Amino acid sequence: MTTLKAIVVDDEKLARRGMVLRLAEMPEIEVIEQCSNAEEAVKAIASLSPDLVFLDIQMPGMDGFDMVCELQADAMPLIIFVTAFDQYAIEAFKVHAVAMCLSALMTTDCSKRWSVLLKVTRWSLVATQKSN
Repeated sequence: MTTLKAIVVDDEKLARRGMVLRLAEMPEIEVIEQCSNAEEAVKAIASLSPDLVFLDIQMPGMDGFDMVCELQADAMPLIIFVTAFDQYAIEAFKVHAVAMCLSALMTTDCSKRWSVLLKVTRWSLVATQKSN
């Protein structure tokens, strides 16, 4: 099984740390970079070509939605929005996020949700590679 390379983007250090700890429990995902803002993330995505980006929505300066619009279409990783605010769900899928997870649900007892999310992500990644 191929490991999925991921970048975690959140302006809050504690939130990034929590996400990285949760993802460390999933051997299928390797966190290759952590970014504290969208500008850093755009550069990291361009240079590292991750498969996935776990992205906060509300950040100072460029928010998560604006960041997705900045990315080159041919270098677009799969986006998983992680936020505390469920009102962003519709907008998240308008920008073609593969998933959205409420940060309140980001606990170790969510293994079934993570398993489903990982399957959807793998399916999306395979579909994207086949269309290229």
